Amino acid sequence: MALSGIQIYQLLPKTNCKECGFPTCLAFAMKLAAKQVSLDLCPDVSEEARAKLAEAAAPPVRPITIKSNGHEVKGGNEVVLFRHKKRFFSPPGLFIRVYDTQSADEIKAKVKPVDEYVVDYVGMDLSMGGIAVQANGGDFGAAVEAVREATKLPLILIGSAGELKTGLEKLADDDTPLLCHATSENWQEMAELAKEYDVPLSVAADNVDEMVDLVKKLGDAGLKDFVLAPTQRSMLGTLTVNTTIRRMAIQETFRPLGFPIINFPGDVGDPIREVSLAMQAIGKYGSFIVLDNFEKATAYALLVLRANIYTNPQEPIQVTPGIYELNDPGPEDPFLVTTNFSITYFSVANEIESMGIPAWLLVTDSEGMSVLTAWAAGKFDAEIIAKDAKRFGAPDKVTRKRIILPGHTAVLSGELEEELPDWEVKVGPKEAVDLSAYIKNVL
Repeated sequence: MALSGIQIYQLLPKTNCKECGFPTCLAFAMKLAAKQVSLDLCPDVSEEARAKLAEAAAPPVRPITIKSNGHEVKGGNEVVLFRHKKRFFSPPGLFIRVYDTQSADEIKAKVKPVDEYVVDYVGMDLSMGGIAVQANGGDFGAAVEAVREATKLPLILIGSAGELKTGLEKLADDDTPLLCHATSENWQEMAELAKEYDVPLSVAADNVDEMVDLVKKLGDAGLKDFVLAPTQRSMLGTLTVNTTIRRMAIQETFRPLGFPIINFPGDVGDPIREVSLAMQAIGKYGSFIVLDNFEKATAYALLVLRANIYTNPQEPIQVTPGIYELNDPGPEDPFLVTTNFSITYFSVANEIESMGIPAWLLVTDSEGMSVLTAWAAGKFDAEIIAKDAKRFGAPDKVTRKRIILPGHTAVLSGELEEELPDWEVKVGPKEAVDLSAYIKNVL
């Protein structure tokens, strides 16, 4: 069971050396009990105490990584049930499944667009996690080989121990796939295979009690890295079991359930229900999500949903402050001004770029706030705009000095004229969608 802050404090050196970044050992102990810091921050903790504190220092959901050739998908390492309490740390990986009964050409044709899919979303590159290879009575080793010829993305291998071994033999030494699944019937041979190749193993069971029993048996056999694979496939069944597992892991620190979860929306056989189940798994504790269908539109929707859930709610998505060139602007083109909140920046930049209008975009340091929020908080005012314009060299880039304020902050125009007396200050539209018409017809 997890230790309380006072229990952890009793095991610390009590020197109050402040090397950990906290004023006292008690303050550090409280943070350690809340899973908010690492024990490694303490320079003087004894090895005996370190061993006793290992459980308290470890996250309630053990981190598991599937990797290959520099690509990796991490699951686990979570410490809260709801992101507003802290944040979620490991965005779930979306895997597309192929079957060993498909020909090599069919497999490559399905894998290639997955491998190549990368889309920009407010400055973040979104991509798929990897490929799942399912044994279905064909040549499993040949299927794995075909996948590896088409992509270096991480793999999930699904089949019997014998089939999985033929697939593992086709992989490079730096591959760490996930093996699926250990069950009450095959757990011993699956355990031997996972130990031999030093890879994580999923544990499949029809109910939580059976899953706990299997995890304990596999742990006694010397394994540590598991992924939990509930067999439920309905919306309600998946939601219930995922939530039960995660609550037991985080609220009760129940170690046998303190592992990432893998879900299989692709098993339902209906592309629409598959997407719905995948959305639920992203929102409710799935770490590895296996799909049968890949469409760019649905992939984008799922990845954006994932990004919105797994970004830190206490830290707005930001772009780097500075001057951005849109459509190769020249010395006669105007300066637009906005904040460094990513969505605000991309709304303005995408609108201007799509119309092919050349312009300069001055992005001020507003701590990631939107225009109105930053203005209300005193993070977007005439002094800040003028300071950043000079700091980033705006006067040196244009001969005709025109600067356009967002329409919602028209009140700043007089003050900005005082701060930048050599500039012509304009007030632009309130919405980014109206910028192109404004630049064409007003300037």
